[in-house]
Amino acid sequence: MLAYSIIGGILFGFFYALLGLGLNLVFGVLKMVNLAHGDFVMLGAYGAYVAYSTSHINPLITILAEIVAFGIVGMALYYGIVPRLLKSQDPEMLSLILFFGVSQAIEALATLAFGQNTQTMNPNVFGNHPLVIFGQQFETAWWVSVLVSAVALALLYLFLYRSKLGRATRAVMGNREETAASGINVNRVSAIAFGIGLALAGIAGALTPFMLGGIYTTMGVGITVTSFAIIVIGALGNPLGTIIGGVVYGVAQFLMQSYLPSWSAMAPFVLLLIILLVRPGGILGKGARYA
Repeated sequence: MLAYSIIGGILFGFFYALLGLGLNLVFGVLKMVNLAHGDFVMLGAYGAYVAYSTSHINPLITILAEIVAFGIVGMALYYGIVPRLLKSQDPEMLSLILFFGVSQAIEALATLAFGQNTQTMNPNVFGNHPLVIFGQQFETAWWVSVLVSAVALALLYLFLYRSKLGRATRAVMGNREETAASGINVNRVSAIAFGIGLALAGIAGALTPFMLGGIYTTMGVGITVTSFAIIVIGALGNPLGTIIGGVVYGVAQFLMQSYLPSWSAMAPFVLLLIILLVRPGGILGKGARYA
């Protein structure tokens, strides 16, 4: 049982890392918490569900479409609201209120469109090829999720550390004003980062029906809370620290589900409090500067 809990926690940890990655990227660039993050994950989940249930489109194909769609929506949302927020006297507080409103609007519209019932998808949509490690069997969807998450994490790493735009993004994370003074178009860089953040939410959403067991229109708030816990455990403002946070969160959750199931829902958040008391900046410490 211990081996199953640790391996299963690591596998789920990659999904959790992907779940929080977009939220952490947006926070790193804008220093704002997107309270609608979980609702965009929910929309990505319903996008995969509708595509499969109506046209039998594999979720892996849906992911490609959602990357483009969510990226465009993210950039449009940025240009529509964020520059105005940044000009206000208290952009952080106003962003919380505004994104909370966006979250509630998405949830209400999704409920009108999809109803309130929980929806599930066939777990064998990726085939029936379970992964066997140390005699323990893990569902096909789990290791497919690991592969998709690993590719997304690797591409984000290459973007941040191997591209000119990525270096500009890291500069904005370090100091927005200094970056603007150096001649970099901060709004353009931030809009692209916001679009990438929502695209990552869409990718996580397409995997959510298989990893969380079902989807429903009011799940966004819970996903946002979980994502925030994950990024704080790793390092708030450090997108790559989300990997550590996701794995720690996943292993802690699986261990508690195996040995103390009645406490499993609370355990990761107790872990969060302990980490904040010991290392207030998260496991990787301060991660806002990348230059």
